[in-house]
Amino acid sequence: MVFAYLGINYKNAPLSIRDHSAFTDSKKIEFLQLAETLGVEQCLVLATCHRSEVFYFYDAPEQREALRRAYLALFPDVPLEDYLMELQGDDALGYLFRIAAGLESAVLGEDQILGQLKDAFALSRTLGCTRKELNRVVENAVSCAKELKTRYRFSEIPLSVSYIGIKEVQKRCGFEGKRVLMVGSGATAVLALQYVTEYPVASVTVCSRNPAHAKSVTDQFPGTVTVPYEERHRYISQSDIVISATSSPHFAIEAERCQVAGPLTFLDLAAPRDIDPKLGEVDGVQLINLDTLEAISRENQHERERLVAECSGRLNEAVAETSRWFFESRVDATIDALQQRCDEICAESYSYLDRKLDLTAREEKLLQQILRASLKKLIRDPILVLKSLDTEERQKEYTQVVDSLFALKTQ
Repeated sequence: MVFAYLGINYKNAPLSIRDHSAFTDSKKIEFLQLAETLGVEQCLVLATCHRSEVFYFYDAPEQREALRRAYLALFPDVPLEDYLMELQGDDALGYLFRIAAGLESAVLGEDQILGQLKDAFALSRTLGCTRKELNRVVENAVSCAKELKTRYRFSEIPLSVSYIGIKEVQKRCGFEGKRVLMVGSGATAVLALQYVTEYPVASVTVCSRNPAHAKSVTDQFPGTVTVPYEERHRYISQSDIVISATSSPHFAIEAERCQVAGPLTFLDLAAPRDIDPKLGEVDGVQLINLDTLEAISRENQHERERLVAECSGRLNEAVAETSRWFFESRVDATIDALQQRCDEICAESYSYLDRKLDLTAREEKLLQQILRASLKKLIRDPILVLKSLDTEERQKEYTQVVDSLFALKTQ
């Protein structure tokens, strides 16, 4: 039995290919059921906007090839042959562990993929497409990911420019009790508002030129006030923090039209810039723009990469532990059968002696313990030898001998 990987992702396939080879929920179910008919009893489909990937166990090369053909047949109009990637054994294991930890994500170290992996596994388990091997592999991958994220905390180092911007404002002047003016109501502005409203601000006012956007903002952020875009300069003088995120080709906030009455912090999240850089020269004004934020983001990216490199040793250890467990599990059937045969002999011997001897309850219990301990001691060395074998060939050879000597039924 070999652990394997098959699929495409954002690194080896362009968006035009991924768009047309995405696993819908129905396609996931269809593929998992098809895999079972091909003899692949353990299979998992991990599908996100960045990847369409399959992890599975196969017993024979023909199953691997059949599953590959089935994958291609699922998307007959897409030229996947040039992009499909395959891995086996420890390479496939290591890749799954890195995925779980967010180390193969477009945003290095992100957390969302771990939940997506859990969901993919839950679907496979619901459909009966997992056994102890896949259960252990996914369990160990998730456990390793949680350990790395707890120890190194690389996913807590922000990379989103909007998030970094809000954090920078919080660091410089704080949001507590402040009057916030948001100029713009598009996607960037809404994302920034999500972060802003996590703080106990005094008020949030949104300048929007789009009535539909304005209504959406007030629905999503109760207590937020929206005012016409044309009045943005008037409201600046009534604010402590001004955030601008429009798609205007010109300055949305002009220095000549602003009346700055006290300390004021501007956060410019737009490209091209929304806020006239002259405002940064006014006494009492702090101006934060994308140049500053992107520099911080690059520094954070480098720090994430450093931590990821630092954690690779532990990840490799976890992969090796899982690989070792999987290798040793090949003799589990023989060990289980040997222990079961031992229990049967113990029961038969005790039954015979119990009929021949007049034993007290204490003596009965003692006799059972002695019989069981003696027989367990007899099989202890064969079990240790089976667990210490270092090649699959020797495992097969020794398990066949043990099966034959003890008349075991392992199939």
